[in-house]
Amino acid sequence: MIKDITIGQYVPGDSFIHKLDPRTKIISALLFIVSLFIINEFIGYIFVVAFIASAIISSKVSPRFYFKGIKPVMTLIIITAILNIFMIKGTNDTLLFSWKFIKVYEEGINIAIFMTLRLLFLIIGTSILTLTTSPIELTDALERLLKPLGVIGISSHEVAMMMTIALRFIPTLIDETDKIMKAQKARGADFDGGNIFQKAKSLIPLLVPLFISSFKRADELAMAMEARCYRGGDGRTRMKQLQYTSIDALAYFIVAILVFVSIGVRILL
Repeated sequence: MIKDITIGQYVPGDSFIHKLDPRTKIISALLFIVSLFIINEFIGYIFVVAFIASAIISSKVSPRFYFKGIKPVMTLIIITAILNIFMIKGTNDTLLFSWKFIKVYEEGINIAIFMTLRLLFLIIGTSILTLTTSPIELTDALERLLKPLGVIGISSHEVAMMMTIALRFIPTLIDETDKIMKAQKARGADFDGGNIFQKAKSLIPLLVPLFISSFKRADELAMAMEARCYRGGDGRTRMKQLQYTSIDALAYFIVAILVFVSIGVRILL
């Protein structure tokens, strides 16, 4: 399960998606999320599926990377679906099942399916951004996009650096957690047995060594940055300058179509 987490991983390539300006990918991801919350009918997801399928094919990244990232959150998605099924009451007397205090309405099932699809599309769609954009590109793009915050005294460089370092260290911490679990299993620890509460309790011994390892890595990173005379964004130069091209305009056009279609579906249906 630990190895299935793909957040923060980058898969190098030379696809259409890889060649896009990172600012284009970040803005497109945000617009995609907005379109997901605009759509309120199942028919709208036909266009979302077409958009995601086209993006996955264009990225030339194996689909298993995208679907592998869904496994760690499947429990959360299932719990969300169950809560919607049993807690949402129908308004048009569409009762499908009743047993004592348990009642299942058609509206509850529809909303459960709708929310499940929305979460799945959200995870897969945002994974396209992280799997096709390197941490360095993300840092530069976030810094440029957050630059207007300098008007109110917020350093865009520092914010972008913190966000990117946090994202970059997720795979590292996952590997560290996996190593600690294997070491403790070799000493007789049991992380798989018992109910969900016992499993959660068995993970507590992982926290202390994981926190110690995290603080150690943070200290090493700080010393490495100081040794390289890192002084923040002042006077910083970049080997690769961000520049929009024609393919970015095409990407914005495609995403704009998705947003307009989402708005149209919501208004007309």
